[in-house]
Amino acid sequence: MQSQNFMLVEDPLSLERIRSVLTRLEDTIIFSLIERAQFAHNPRIYQRGVFDELKDLGFNGSWLEWFLKETETFHAKARRYTSPDEYPFTCDLPKPVLPPLSFPKILHPNNINANPSILSFYTCAIIPRITRRATLALSTLKRANGIVGDDEFEDDGNYGSATTIDVEVVQAISKRVHYGKFVSESKFIENPAAFIPHIQKPNRKALEELITKPEVERKLLIRLQKKAATYAQDIGIDTEILPDGSPKISGFGGVNGSAKIDVDGVVDLYESYIIPLTKEVEVDYLLHRLDGLSQEDIEKLTKGQ
Repeated sequence: MQSQNFMLVEDPLSLERIRSVLTRLEDTIIFSLIERAQFAHNPRIYQRGVFDELKDLGFNGSWLEWFLKETETFHAKARRYTSPDEYPFTCDLPKPVLPPLSFPKILHPNNINANPSILSFYTCAIIPRITRRATLALSTLKRANGIVGDDEFEDDGNYGSATTIDVEVVQAISKRVHYGKFVSESKFIENPAAFIPHIQKPNRKALEELITKPEVERKLLIRLQKKAATYAQDIGIDTEILPDGSPKISGFGGVNGSAKIDVDGVVDLYESYIIPLTKEVEVDYLLHRLDGLSQEDIEKLTKGQ
């Protein structure tokens, strides 16, 4: 997963550096979604209390939540969540085995964690859409083998493989969304006086307008659509390559007529969920940016000192 090396980077709040991380995270998210789309929906993965095997272990959450707990427990011991750009989905994780690293002070102290919302929209809206083709193909195969009715639909039994990818996707989305804090901090320190009045008299709309760049968002969605459409193809030796080095894409379905994923679904993930939630994180961070500061500290920031 893409990140910054905070022990080496001179300016982790450089907007150019932040954009580079976010652009590379697009690749991580798209490729992981393509892998997940090869499996059926498997809704049992996301339902709490349906696996007797987990109940026997004293765990009443969903299969995905158990996977996250087990994965993040190990990663916490390796101090993953001491990094300023990592946010776990699991509470009450063990302390790191290794001593802490001395990360530079980058973000203002805060408790903002959007992971519950990420898990909700991913399981309720994204998974059913990106797995639709695999789910329909499964039902066709089951009917051909005499399996009809409720048993023919949605479940291919690949709980381990599908959830392994789910964990990769939601962790990448989490990193992408919470990088909004870095964006807000970068813009705040560049011009504190523009933000402080709207923080002291909380004005979410004004703060959102200060951080929103509609043209940047438009270009992001265009780039994302091109990436998803390209990565979703099986590029063969006879594929026509355009002057910019990308394969020629003939409408939805692409070069060979069968894209590996719903490209519009990937774009919608960003447009309807990731971008709006990132803005919420950015604004929430700004609203707490003055917490713990004295009036003297705030006046110095206002004057650019």
